[in-house]
Amino acid sequence: MATPDKILISPHTHIDNSVSDVMRKVLIALIPGILFSAFYFGIGILVNCILAVVFALIAEAIVLKLRKRDIVPVLKDCTAAVTAILFALCISPFTPWWTTFAGVAFAIIVAKHIFGGLGLNPFNPTMAGYVFVLLCFPVQMAYWPDISGFAEQELSTGQNISVIFSGLPDELDAVTGATPLADMKIELGLMTMVSEIKSNPLYGSFGGKGWEWIAFAYLAGGIFLIINKVIRWQIPVAVLGSIFVLSLLFNIIDSDIYPSAFFHLFTGGTMLCAFFIATDPASSSTTPKGKIIYAVGIGFLIYIIRTWGGYPDGIAFSVIIMNAIIPLIDYYTRPKVLGEK
Repeated sequence: MATPDKILISPHTHIDNSVSDVMRKVLIALIPGILFSAFYFGIGILVNCILAVVFALIAEAIVLKLRKRDIVPVLKDCTAAVTAILFALCISPFTPWWTTFAGVAFAIIVAKHIFGGLGLNPFNPTMAGYVFVLLCFPVQMAYWPDISGFAEQELSTGQNISVIFSGLPDELDAVTGATPLADMKIELGLMTMVSEIKSNPLYGSFGGKGWEWIAFAYLAGGIFLIINKVIRWQIPVAVLGSIFVLSLLFNIIDSDIYPSAFFHLFTGGTMLCAFFIATDPASSSTTPKGKIIYAVGIGFLIYIIRTWGGYPDGIAFSVIIMNAIIPLIDYYTRPKVLGEK
């Protein structure tokens, strides 16, 4: 007979995971991607991350004060910081500070707290904030570093910071260009073949120059999260798998007008979306089947928007659209209760 101190009350188990612990692991997993992004795109990435976190904490503190909630415990859970950093990683390192402020404020105040706060938001706050500034300030969001001539065209640290806080249009014209996804979309619209487009030094071995290494960094961070059971593998695999299958199919049909599957996986924000954005527990499906449908829907929409839509990446719109139909997905995929016919 077991002694009282060895008796386990089934089926309850205890996991020493709090929201703050989970968010800290997410921040750790983002570090490789942040460092690679800063290496290729400049110090502006780090500046944007710092500004976004400061703006997010201020916005959350103000809202909590207005809602008469305790401020310090909520700020310490790191959810606002994660939202802010994900937003900063989605925008250009040349984005003006006030655009970052507008996007982060919308994400925290509107997308998160107007719906009740943590866990009650139907839309992913990061993507909601990104869509807001993308639609309101498209010109400010269009400046991306041209890293095809990486060493020759890099701005100094002071110049990069000056661009964020005061703007230097003349210098921006000299060092900015289209992202690989945007360039691919523009050139295909001009009836240029994929093989000819990829001869541009803007492209690397199978993805955008620099972008493919950033994608590998996010992939490594995502594997870290899966190993530490912060996220499950189903959503990332379903997002990446759906993009891979659809892009591979069209590439087989005509490789002259449809880029390879690896180009879509390792260019743009695909890996960041699969492991860090689509896996947001509050705005994703809560049922096992629903998670797969939700993730596959995101992957299909990303490819459709990239290929035939008006935006070169399409991740934010794909996530927001699937967020909107989560109640329907959960309704039709909810597990049956024991004894239910």
